[in-house]
Amino acid sequence: MNSRIEFLKSAEPFNILPENVLEEIAEQLQEIRYSKDTVIYQQEITKMRGIDIIAEGEYESFFYDSAQNKRLLEVHGKGYCYGGISVLVNRKQSIRTVIAKKGTIVYFLHRKYFRVLCKTYDDFFQYFTSEFGKRMLNDDFAHFFKRPATFEESYIASEQLYSRRIESIEYRELISCSGDTPIYEAARKMAAHKISCIFVNDGGENNIIGYVTDITLRDNVIAKLADANAAVSTIMDNPIVSIDAGAYVYEAILMMFRTKTRYLLIKKDGKYDGFISRTKLLSEQAQSPLVFIQSVKLALSDDELKRKWETVPQIVTQLLGRGVHAEIVNQVITTVADTIAQKVIEGVIEQQGPPPAKFVFMVLGSEGRKEQTFKTDQDNAIIYEDKANEHREEVRAYFLEFARVVSYRLNYIGFSYCTGGFMAQNPEWTHSLSYWKRNYMSWMAESVPESVIKFSTFFDCRSIYGEESIMKELKDFLDEELQKPMEKLFFHMAKNALQYEPPLTFFKKIKTFTKGSQEVFDIKRTMTPIVDLARVYALKNRIFDVNTGERLKALKDKGVFTDVAYHELIQSYYYLMGMRLRNQASQIMHDNTAPDNYIDPASLTKIEQVTLKEIFKTIEGFQAKIRMEFTGSLLG
Repeated sequence: MNSRIEFLKSAEPFNILPENVLEEIAEQLQEIRYSKDTVIYQQEITKMRGIDIIAEGEYESFFYDSAQNKRLLEVHGKGYCYGGISVLVNRKQSIRTVIAKKGTIVYFLHRKYFRVLCKTYDDFFQYFTSEFGKRMLNDDFAHFFKRPATFEESYIASEQLYSRRIESIEYRELISCSGDTPIYEAARKMAAHKISCIFVNDGGENNIIGYVTDITLRDNVIAKLADANAAVSTIMDNPIVSIDAGAYVYEAILMMFRTKTRYLLIKKDGKYDGFISRTKLLSEQAQSPLVFIQSVKLALSDDELKRKWETVPQIVTQLLGRGVHAEIVNQVITTVADTIAQKVIEGVIEQQGPPPAKFVFMVLGSEGRKEQTFKTDQDNAIIYEDKANEHREEVRAYFLEFARVVSYRLNYIGFSYCTGGFMAQNPEWTHSLSYWKRNYMSWMAESVPESVIKFSTFFDCRSIYGEESIMKELKDFLDEELQKPMEKLFFHMAKNALQYEPPLTFFKKIKTFTKGSQEVFDIKRTMTPIVDLARVYALKNRIFDVNTGERLKALKDKGVFTDVAYHELIQSYYYLMGMRLRNQASQIMHDNTAPDNYIDPASLTKIEQVTLKEIFKTIEGFQAKIRMEFTGSLLG
């Protein structure tokens, strides 16, 4: 038994597990001997009962091509673990064919124990997802893995991902301790309950203020030789992120990626009912595009991030093809884009050194609304905290250089420079908080068409990195300002919403214009009136949700829109969004051209054409409503 434990200590990724865990694993290992040239697994045929760790001898693994030639042949020796990726991301089917060489002995571990390890130890789980992500960067590996008949099944989550709720998944009991509990007592409590995360409360389990994990203890206590008698609140992590038990699984996973938390508190009837880890959710949905997002987080270079972004159109096509709602697809795109930007920002900070002031890196426009498509450019800005006069120039110089490098790297990855100059690298859009407040005040006070366009762009903003309190202070300031009379501002914003008319002729046919050899209409301009009217009504009612769908729902909840009007608008908007995303993804994947927003009605089915005409009529009706309410004129 001791020899097996020593062996596991030298085999990746088992060497990162605690010794007491290795002792338990060693007891579950089954020794299997194979004679020379035994075919152990066949690609896409053999169902993996578990994983193999080679103790002696060698495995030869490869793909067969259509002519039965061995492709991407690899030889694996002592200590190599085969089967983990197949179990996690390939429906438990062997990805490759495997043949044993002479004198091969392996230790076999059943998949139920393997899955327990993956769910319990994040680093162990991420070893396999990272390995898979690296292999997918090899064009040949990706080609043979992406089998046309089965790729969607292996890569895209089942429909349950988008209909399944958190309450349907078994989550763990909430274990907590008070903030003044000694660190060693908290660790003992974690050991007694066999948990890798304990929550810290400030008087009662419903007042959670932080959490402590195995990693926290490693980094903040052991590595720093901290006093184990100190209060656990001195080493705990933040922030606390929670979600309702009735929320969807995909919402929980996206929230975890956005907030960078590994644990979500689950709320039921307004009270904390338990918690769930990111590893648990990902293992439940190991075949989903959300695993792809995890691989983006593990990317090591701008080149790798560029390849990841180039993969997104394929994922979008598959999601839309399976009937996944365009709103969810937008969220996936947005999360990937945010993750890439965050990776770039972190890299630049590491390169330039810590920022001299607290700051927020915010995104604007469609990205700010979480409605990003593939025809996109950079829209961003920086707000930093106010500093004393003697440090102003130093702070400003840091952030301007920081913004220049971030924009340069994002452009390389695939997020083009903004032709209108709405980027943080433009000195006009990197300033202190007090300067930004004056910006917003002048735009609202001026209320001429040019300043209203700027205000609209910068109202559709959200933070993707930095100090959230800065963004909150700006929003609180705007909330206070919007309580003052703003008729002129709303008038010009309403005029903006009326600027683009739905492309319908007098005879209710789709109006087109000539582009090259095609007759097309601009689908982005067609969607713009819905975005604009949602924004102007949101401003008037001091609603600070950034997403068009979220704004429409908030307006319905406030009684501004009836249920019927809300459903007409929301269905119209996301039908157009789905069509726009499909068109752009097709241009990238099939035509190998840069995506645009032009659609030829002749390429659409009769049903799609009829649906579009009805949507255009709906938009016309709402434009008449906004014209009367904000401009006082029926004809404008």
